[in-house]
Amino acid sequence: MHEYEVVFARSARKELERLGEPLLSRILKRIETLALTPRPDGCRKLQGASDLWRIRVGDYRVLYAVDDAKQIVDVIAVRNRRDAYR
Repeated sequence: MHEYEVVFARSARKELERLGEPLLSRILKRIETLALTPRPDGCRKLQGASDLWRIRVGDYRVLYAVDDAKQIVDVIAVRNRRDAYR
């Protein structure tokens, strides 16, 4: 199995910078696992979006797109669940 490259949108990078430890470490570990398994158990495809997925990390949601042809996981947002789908 080939590894996917994980890239971050500028907005997702800023959202991560606002988080404190140990939450930041937990979320980054989960995001790193997406390189090996872009659609892990428990991930959900977002309705109304052609290629958006989400994983849960506690009260936070990581929203991302997967490009299988280019083998890229594009992290779009990292938000608290109450703000994730707005």
